[in-house]
Amino acid sequence: MAKYVLDAQNVHRIYESAAGYTAALRGVTLQVPKGEFLCVMGPSGSGKSTLMNILGGLDRPTSGTYKLEGLLMNDLTDDELAEIRGQRLGFVFQRYNLLERATVMRNVMMPLIYTDVPKSEREGRAYKALRVVGLPEEYYDHRSNELSGGQMQRVAIARALVNNPALILADEPTGALDSATSELVMNLFANLAEQGKTIVIITHDPETCAWGDRTVHIRDGRLFSDEEERALVEAALKSNAGVQARRGNT
Repeated sequence: MAKYVLDAQNVHRIYESAAGYTAALRGVTLQVPKGEFLCVMGPSGSGKSTLMNILGGLDRPTSGTYKLEGLLMNDLTDDELAEIRGQRLGFVFQRYNLLERATVMRNVMMPLIYTDVPKSEREGRAYKALRVVGLPEEYYDHRSNELSGGQMQRVAIARALVNNPALILADEPTGALDSATSELVMNLFANLAEQGKTIVIITHDPETCAWGDRTVHIRDGRLFSDEEERALVEAALKSNAGVQARRGNT
């Protein structure tokens, strides 16, 4: 068994366009053991989305390696990556990405349609996932567009759990929620981590990261620990104070 659920080593991602080359990730190394609740925090344009796309098998590194449970993802075909996403990964998004006119049960069962899970088992798995996230059974036959934002995010988390994934990836999961509902959702993630689920949340919000076991910071396509990030901020503040002092003396 692999030591890490997620093991990215010196990952670079470079995009080419008419304007030239853009380095979205610059030598990212990240290892996440089973059961860790990791937060990746950074501002817009820092490389968060690119990193999530690679970790989720939606994109490939330009160089470096990425392994999921010891499986090298770099050279897999598109079909193989799609199979991995259906079997080993669970995704949670800011805007839920539910089928609006489909029922809660139908939404949660969607990832199983593309697997070899027998049809007779899909509903049972969906019920189990919905019970885990605490959505009352009275809502299971509701269409997703009849739910509140917090209820929709619970459905989205249940959908991410239904295939018993090795890794849950959440992209700004509280970005569309009020503070009270955000706390409920983050408490749910924390409970899942306590049960042994491996979770990576991508966000710009420090309050969200307060729930995790560990936080890494991404800026300009590079990862920094909490200590390194604090040192960078302190250096920037000192530099800015020096500039202001010099301006005051002129």
